Amino acid sequence: MTWDFHTLQGPEQITNFIESSSEDKRIIIISLDKSATHKMPQVASFGHLKVVQAFLNIETSIGRGVGLVRLISDIDDGGRWKAFTLFTTLQQIKGYEEDILNRRPRGADGDFEDGSQDWKDRLVAQQNFEGGSEPTILILGAGQSGLTVAARLKQLGLETLIIDKNPRIGDNWRKRYRQLVFTPKDKLADWFEYYAGVFELNVWTSSTVETSKWSESTRQWTVTLVREENGQKDLRTLHPRHIVLATGQSGEPYLPSNISGLDDFKGDRLVHSSQFVEPTENANGKKAVIIGCCNSGHDIARDYHDHGYNVTMVQRSSTLVLTSDSFHDVSMKGLYAEDGPPVEDADILNMSISNPIAKRLQIATTSEMMRRDSTLLQGLASAGFAIDSGPDGSGLMMKYLSRGGGYYIDTGASQLIADKKIKIKQGHEVRAIKAHSLVLADGSELEADEIVFATGYQNMRETARKLFGNELADRVHDVWGFDDQGETRGMWRRSGHPGFWFFGGNLALCRFYSRLLALQIKAIETGLMEAW
Repeated sequence: MTWDFHTLQGPEQITNFIESSSEDKRIIIISLDKSATHKMPQVASFGHLKVVQAFLNIETSIGRGVGLVRLISDIDDGGRWKAFTLFTTLQQIKGYEEDILNRRPRGADGDFEDGSQDWKDRLVAQQNFEGGSEPTILILGAGQSGLTVAARLKQLGLETLIIDKNPRIGDNWRKRYRQLVFTPKDKLADWFEYYAGVFELNVWTSSTVETSKWSESTRQWTVTLVREENGQKDLRTLHPRHIVLATGQSGEPYLPSNISGLDDFKGDRLVHSSQFVEPTENANGKKAVIIGCCNSGHDIARDYHDHGYNVTMVQRSSTLVLTSDSFHDVSMKGLYAEDGPPVEDADILNMSISNPIAKRLQIATTSEMMRRDSTLLQGLASAGFAIDSGPDGSGLMMKYLSRGGGYYIDTGASQLIADKKIKIKQGHEVRAIKAHSLVLADGSELEADEIVFATGYQNMRETARKLFGNELADRVHDVWGFDDQGETRGMWRRSGHPGFWFFGGNLALCRFYSRLLALQIKAIETGLMEAW
């Protein structure tokens, strides 16, 4: 219907939207998808409701997609069946379908056709953009965001280059703190490296942006890259029409600006959690203070405890805590599960629930998870740890989607806090750092040999400011959180600056939205979507 994301509620909004949309984007064919049993019309649970649910195939003059409808019986209107939710999403542009299934390359081209190059030679030439070729899209960041969207773009026949400042693909996870066990950081890092190889993605590691400039007249960027190989630095100027910033939704590390004396600390270590790897051995009762009580803070605190440190966590506000068992058994039950539908269909079921409705559903789900975890949560409260249940009680996913953090999926630290083996200083901000201590807002002082600021990250917009300057950063929209329709702001869609896109999120979000961002770029490149 449009090239953007919308959530509409009520007959008036929906009617006005349809009437204002251009006819060439309207749905011309809609039919039930009967290709699998789980897609057939059926009675399904939807929170406390029973609905009739069905997968759909849709088609417009431009492309093909899928949908999902949920019908409810309106008892206030004589039991008439009405659409409760209707979801549609584009999956293909006609004439530019992904190179999958019967369109997949057969690999039958013989090596040395021209007497000189085999598959490896051609791959190296392709990945180095030899012979004057250039990428249409430049992606910054070779994590899950950059890799997934690059794979989608390649399937649509668009020349794409990923650059990453790290020496190896996956180092953005590999170099993180040792206690990051959910998901195991090194396992995930190795998978990213393997993924890039299998899909033959064009990735330049040890590479950064030196300069960049957008031309309004030519509608392209001029970007100078610095690429380091074998100790040698090489400058390369490229002219992509699109830049995708995929360095992570969280942006640059955040350190509170109102703390004085950061340079006065004389202890063993003062770092942000992004710089922390592991404690030193044989602590002999040294004191470690962790500022911040979300995932990184808890993992690092546990690591310090396991190495014999006397550990204190400073908690400014409250944290949502749940166990991984509750999250999987309650929140993911029947969806992302061994007995659930294929992942691609599970994504449709999940994404077909608008954020405003998902929030209401998650209130009951969160209540059940907290009931299951009540013994642990009561122990945390008794230890002075402040707990919350997310925005209006809507839990982890709504907290993640609205602010990008503020929670901890327990991997062992919570019981240590409940047992008071890790101490909590709750409700105070840090005001100053001294040579061997830190001072809290109430005037109390904590001795410290090591201090870790697990204080999170800035908005992704600030990463754009650092890399591309104030002019671009002031022009793009806010990133993350919800707009007035309940859609995610600034991410996976037009950023507000021509030729510039933000892409990020967890593995599931990247898997789903990578296709939609790739389709938008393909539509611009083929003239189906207005450029800027």
